[in-house]
Amino acid sequence: MRHIRYGFTLVEILIVVVILGILAAIVVPLMAGATQDAAIATAQTELNKVRRAVEVFMVSNANALPTVVAGDGTWGEIVTPAYLREAPKNQYVGGDNSMVIAIGNGPDVAYQTTHGWVYDAATGQVWAGGFDGQDRPWPRP
Repeated sequence: MRHIRYGFTLVEILIVVVILGILAAIVVPLMAGATQDAAIATAQTELNKVRRAVEVFMVSNANALPTVVAGDGTWGEIVTPAYLREAPKNQYVGGDNSMVIAIGNGPDVAYQTTHGWVYDAATGQVWAGGFDGQDRPWPRP
C-alpha cells in the first residue's frame, strides 16, 4: 500500500510567509495615507455642513448669527434638527479636541490639535481647525 501525504513542506510555508510579508510592507503605508485622506475629506464635508447650517440659521433668523461659545462643542442653537442633527467632529484634528470651537477672525496658520473649529462671531464664518483659508489641510508635524 502506498501512503499519500497531504500537506506543505517547510520551504513552501516559508516562501508564502515571505511573500505575505512583502505584500504587507507595501500595503500598510498605502493604508496609512488613505486614513489621512479620509480624515481630510470628512473634515471638509463637516465644514460644509456647518457653513450651510449657519447660513440657514441666518436666513431663518433675520440675519442674526448663532450664539457659539468658545470651548463648547455643541454649536449652541444650530444643533437642532432644523440646522444640524449633531455637533460636527473634525477628524483631521482628531482626539478629544475634535469638537472644540475656538472664536477667532481667521483660519489656523499651522496644524494644531487644540480645537476642531474656528468661528468668527462677528461675521459667522467657519473654518476647520488645522486647515488654511482655502480649506486645505496644513501638514501634520
